[in-house]
Amino acid sequence: MRSSAEARLPVTFPGATKRLLFVLSLWRGFLPLVLLAGSSCVLAQSSSSTAPAPGTAAQPESNQSSAELVSRDEPTTFKVNVKLVVVRAVVRDSQGHAVGNLQKEDFQIFDKGKLQAITQFEVAQPGARTAKALQKAAENSGGEAPENAPSSAKNPVDVPERFVAYLFDDVHLEFGDLARVREAAERHFSTLRPTDRAAIVTTSGIKNLDYTDNPAKLHEALLRLQPRPIAGGLGHGCPDISYYQADLIINKNDPQSTDVALQEALTCLPPVRGVPPDPRPLVNAASMEALSAGEHESRISLGILGNVVRNLSRMPGQRSVVLVSPGFIAPQLEPEYIEIIDHAVRSQIVISTLDARGLYVVLPFGDISNSQLHPPPPGKNLIEIAAATAQADLLSVLADSTGGVFFHNNNDFDEGFRRVAETPEYSYVLAFTPQNLKLDGSFHSLKVTVKSPQKLTLQARRGYYAPKNYASPEQQAKQEIEDATFSQDEVHNLPVNLHTQFFKSGDEDAKLIVLAHVDVRHLHFRKAEGRNNNVLTCVSAVFNRNGNFLQGVEKVVTLRLKDETLENKLKSGLTLKTSFDVKPGSYLVRLVVRDAEGQLMSAENGTIEIR
Repeated sequence: MRSSAEARLPVTFPGATKRLLFVLSLWRGFLPLVLLAGSSCVLAQSSSSTAPAPGTAAQPESNQSSAELVSRDEPTTFKVNVKLVVVRAVVRDSQGHAVGNLQKEDFQIFDKGKLQAITQFEVAQPGARTAKALQKAAENSGGEAPENAPSSAKNPVDVPERFVAYLFDDVHLEFGDLARVREAAERHFSTLRPTDRAAIVTTSGIKNLDYTDNPAKLHEALLRLQPRPIAGGLGHGCPDISYYQADLIINKNDPQSTDVALQEALTCLPPVRGVPPDPRPLVNAASMEALSAGEHESRISLGILGNVVRNLSRMPGQRSVVLVSPGFIAPQLEPEYIEIIDHAVRSQIVISTLDARGLYVVLPFGDISNSQLHPPPPGKNLIEIAAATAQADLLSVLADSTGGVFFHNNNDFDEGFRRVAETPEYSYVLAFTPQNLKLDGSFHSLKVTVKSPQKLTLQARRGYYAPKNYASPEQQAKQEIEDATFSQDEVHNLPVNLHTQFFKSGDEDAKLIVLAHVDVRHLHFRKAEGRNNNVLTCVSAVFNRNGNFLQGVEKVVTLRLKDETLENKLKSGLTLKTSFDVKPGSYLVRLVVRDAEGQLMSAENGTIEIR
């Protein structure tokens, strides 16, 4: 009997996007062992079968249809809800403590003022899943190891549990503010736990540090921070038009802001033969220049934030972003930051923000570094006050929408870093399917309320954009499996158990084996032509001690089992084996199994230390 080919798909992540790329290779010796009665470790014993000679032609369709277990590289189609809108909410009492005893019935969600039915509800408590995964590590390790394999796994104490990306907005930060927050960050990093991993990222994209627990590297990265404005030559001109005022003049046609700019421009232009020149061309040129430069800086900063969120969503643990910034406006970029919020919420990422200006005031005639020959016209100070307030709005939106903390109007940056890096003790993940959603890309305002006689405050996202089109079910299925692979959530909707083994072939080389044991008798099968049909997609992934993805393999297995095989010969289940070549060290193992017929998924975590 010939063995059937199995799809073995190494997973790689080029660049910042880290997308799954699959390369097909063959694994031989699978089918004969599936039919062995009482086989409990099918793939682990593959050496006992006889592989076909190289170059053998593919099986005819009639022979393929008689096989009970085959593999193929066609994408498996899963039914997924592409319209689901996810909302993370944090509820606090009058003392500022997170409340964790509310139920689904206590919440209401309004989409454009219309009450929506909450279809999914979860109380999220950081650390609970990690502790459970670590506790189960010893149980999940073991199985029938090869004869030359040592004891399977030990539970490493330094496996990362929490990933925090510290994003310093060096594009907008001034030197004095940056120096103060840098000193506070230095003290804050000394309080990180052994299971914390921190990354230092800048909005300029210069001098970034990947996730690490190395204090020396964190210290060096902090020392390299300095202001790096993109439009460094602009500002403090005559007329002195900020990005905020330029937006009012150009995009909002605000007459008061325009009048203030015209009055200021008159002081810059000498009269020609005693006649004051027309200031409008100068105001228009200065406004367009400030608008273009400001929007470019904001777009760059949001783009870096989006990259941080996307990369962080691939880290297997609690996920937080701390944005350290004086704030900035993004009046024409609302779709961009709404998309960032949506990705963060779906990836269970909390974004907290720290206003690096601390407790600030706007001086009527500017500070000493911005001396002016002529006093500003009436109304200029009001525009600057409004601009300073608007800078904080986006920081507030990012934190409120993702369940984070917005620390502002306070010079105690030590306390600020403590609060923004602290994940809420409880949060609620609510989801609903919008009624009669139109694919027009329009903005939908959201309002979340909580029914309680107590005095509670609630943080939740303020809206979302309707999609203009939906991805295909195949694309959605791939994305869903990928997201589960890089999550830390454990799901047990399928009868699947994870086991790990290893054996060393030398002092510096080891083989890590991941075994996925599936109780096929409890799967949901579709009966057709006297066979029990289903398709299993199994992804095994390995991460290093800093949570960085190393290797991944996807297997797609088609089951067409006879009743006799299902009832008698597979009583002990089916075990899928995946092996990885690794070096000695501590590793995180993630297993995701999904079936096509039952539309169910299981996902488990494991840890292993190879010495």
